[in-house]
Amino acid sequence: MSPDISWEAPLCGEGANCFRIGTDDSGNAYIAVSGAENHYVTDTQDALRNLIRDIKAGKADHLL
Repeated sequence: MSPDISWEAPLCGEGANCFRIGTDDSGNAYIAVSGAENHYVTDTQDALRNLIRDIKAGKADHLL
């Protein structure tokens, strides 16, 4: 059974690098490429928040 995920508006970088962040009622966080929300990565909200901060800081820009 798929979790009931509330997705935020897409976040887009330069070009076509768009992704979405979502949460569920249990406090889990999700991240997916925009348009492919059924294929997501899930972890705690803190872990995904740190991943996004690292991407924005240029530590993992090759992932986008």
